[in-house]
This record gives sequence, C-alpha cells and structure tokens, in this order.
Amino acid sequence: MAGHQLSRQDKVQLEQWIGEESKVFELIYSINRDGCNPAVFHQLCNNKGPTVTVLYNTDGSVFGGYTSIPWRSSNGYQVDYKAFLFRLRFIGQPKYTKFPAKGGNNAIYDHTTFGPFFGAGHDLGTFNTTLNKSGNYFTFTHGLTINNSYDFRNVLVQEINNGHTKIEELQVYKVTDGPDLQLLEPWRPMPEWNLGFLETLKDEVQNFVPIEELRISQMKLLLIGPVGGGKSSFFNTINSIFRGHVTSQACSGSAEHSLTTKYRMYQVRSSASSKPLPFRLCDTRGLEEAQGLDAHEVSFIIGGNVPDGYQFNPSVPFSQETPGYIKAPSLKDMVHCIAYVLDGSTVDVIPEKTLEKMKAIQAKMNQSGVPQVVLLTKVDKVCHNVEKDLSFIFKSGLISDLVDKVSQVMGLPRGHVLPIKNYEKELELDTKISILSLLALRQMLRFSQDFLFNFLESR
Repeated sequence: MAGHQLSRQDKVQLEQWIGEESKVFELIYSINRDGCNPAVFHQLCNNKGPTVTVLYNTDGSVFGGYTSIPWRSSNGYQVDYKAFLFRLRFIGQPKYTKFPAKGGNNAIYDHTTFGPFFGAGHDLGTFNTTLNKSGNYFTFTHGLTINNSYDFRNVLVQEINNGHTKIEELQVYKVTDGPDLQLLEPWRPMPEWNLGFLETLKDEVQNFVPIEELRISQMKLLLIGPVGGGKSSFFNTINSIFRGHVTSQACSGSAEHSLTTKYRMYQVRSSASSKPLPFRLCDTRGLEEAQGLDAHEVSFIIGGNVPDGYQFNPSVPFSQETPGYIKAPSLKDMVHCIAYVLDGSTVDVIPEKTLEKMKAIQAKMNQSGVPQVVLLTKVDKVCHNVEKDLSFIFKSGLISDLVDKVSQVMGLPRGHVLPIKNYEKELELDTKISILSLLALRQMLRFSQDFLFNFLESR
C-alpha cells in the first residue's frame, strides 16, 4: 500500500522522534519531479524551516535525515542539536531506527553546490552535481560514511542503504506544526461518553438474543489478521470489561510468528459461575507471508468443520481427513461474522503477500455471505489528540481518513470499519477504551443477526 511517499506510520514515527505535537509533512522537492540538481534543491528548500529528507533506493530501503534548522546556502557546516538520521524500511520491511546527532556540531553541510548532506565526512551524502537517471534510478555521488557526526548504534552501512547509492527517489518535506484539527461535525455521531453509556452498551451486549426460531444460543465471531494486529488482545479486552478488571486469558504480545497456535472459541463470563454471554470470540493463528492461516482453512472454520482446540500444523493444512473434522455442522456451529483485525498504525506497510491472503479470504467470504468487518487497533498511535483523549476519535480527521483508506483497500463500507484500542499497558479499566470496544462488538452482533435473518426467511 506504500510507494515512493511517506506512509501514515512513517509520519507517526517521525513525529515521535521529533518529539513534539502533530506535524504536517508538505512535499517541497522531488528529484523525479524537479530534477536532481543542487541549485534546484536550494531554490525549493531554502528558508523553509525544519525539513525531512527521504531517500528510496532500488532495494526497497528507505532512510534519510531530519534537521530543525532551514537550508540557506550558507556554504558551511551548521549546528543543530535536534537533527537526526533515520531508517524507515530495509528491503521493503518496516525497520524504524533513529540515529541521533553527536552533540549537534556539523549536523548538516549547507553548500550552494551540494544537495542535502548530513554530518562531517559525510554521514549521509547525496549529490554535488546535476545527475540524470540511468534506467529507473540515479547513482548518487556520495553515500553513507557512518559515525562521524551521528551515532549509528552498531548498525552497518549495508543494513541501511544495502551498500550502494542507486536511488530511485529523494524527497524533501517541509515540517510544520499542524495538530489534527477537530472536524466541525463527528464523522460518526455518538452519544456522550460516560459511565451511563458504558452500562447501556454492556446491558445491550449481555442481553442480546439471537433469533430464537433458529435455536442458536451464541453468535460465533471469527477474528483473523496479520501477526501482531491484536486478535487475542481484543478477546482479552472484551473479557476484561465483563470480568471487571484487566485480564490476560488469551496469549498475546509481540513475536515474529503467531502466538496463537490453536483454534479457540472463547466464551466470556462475568464470573466463573455465571452464564456465558451470547457470543463466542473465535481466535485463530495469524496471517503470515510464508505460512499461517490461508483461505482454504478459513473456509473450514467458517463452515463449522474445525473443532475447538484444534492445533494448527503449518506443514499439514486442515482437511476432511484431519482428526476431529466435523462432518455435518449445523448453523450454530458456523461462523456468523468475520473480523479482520489490523494494526491501524501500520496499514500502509502490510506486506503484499499478507494482503493477497486477506483478499483471497474475502473472496471466499463473499461467496458465503458471512458479514465482514475490520477492527482497526492501536488507533491512539495514529493521532496525538486521540492518544490524549480517546473520545476524540470520531472527530479526528486523521482517523476519518484512515477509515476511508481501509474501506477502499478492503472493499467494505465505511460502517464496517471499526476503530478500537485494546487494553495493552493499562492495569485498570478505562471507560473510554471499554466503550470503543463495546461499540465494535455490538455492531458485529447486529451484523450477525442480519446474517441469520437470511436463514430464517429461507425456512
């Protein structure tokens, strides 16, 4: 989902490194658009305040530098205590690393006949003459000579620019303060967020009744998505809300491969002796580029053929010959709604193969008629104002834009894209986190009920 431009997550990460409020990144120079020429660079970038310079090489690696002082053609080194170099991607994969300035002396080399140069030596060089393209790239006159004016923290040159200076694009962005402005009207109107609204949502979920004529006591809600998206954490969040304290029943966290190895149909209870709530959250192993869940296995899960507790085996896909295969599932065994759980702060850099897997699963689901939603997690990392106050979420222009983008990419209506924040670092329940998660759960239950009406009318 990302080309030669800063992704949403790139901008969020740069904001965090700069260490101030939300920023607006305005593209003011591009060597493909404006020419790879030092004079043009200074003409377009001088006296523009803080800037970010970003390089994209032929191996899919993205790196660059930030300076808080303007370029001015001063023909010498300049001091900038806030300057830093960075790595955003390495061979196409996110690899966020900040390389701070050593004291700030010689932070940039600001010369009329040079493009953007950082550090003495130079730590990051670009071009000092007019360059033309050779095929699809420019061969820069300078590359990386690390650890002169910046601390590269034991990272090697080859781990940043792949050891060469073949650059497909260099861009300079003007960086200005620009907090996410509050929309005049909420993009998704809501009642006031308070304890009363929270209790209303809890009551509605607890008292939800599937269509009685179909003899279904619990809706099956399937959670699938890339590793680290927050599937298991969503169950833990819902479980926490009804248990009255933060829980961690399902294994969750950060890992290279999926922490979920079994198919689990979790029930939610307010206590050990209480009746289960009228839904089950079905957790699966995560989607991965080389392994993980695929459309074939999801079809069996949706159809109710996979037993609770089934241990996934990456080398032996689930089939009709698998021990425990449910041969004649009824409607109550089937999945009634599927939720793609995506990290909202990294949707721009979802690996292409993982995205292809989700599209293949969607194609299968479209045939089955099972309703589909997207749970967008970690939305607090997308917008500073939402991070400060979660109830700002439906007035945030950034979140509204993100929902629009995911809606287009996934081919689902905007009303099926549901932003949430799971309990992660919190040790106590938070009313706003709980409200946002229950809003998503309630919508999934409503869509599931719509799905069941199709079977009621066909009886």
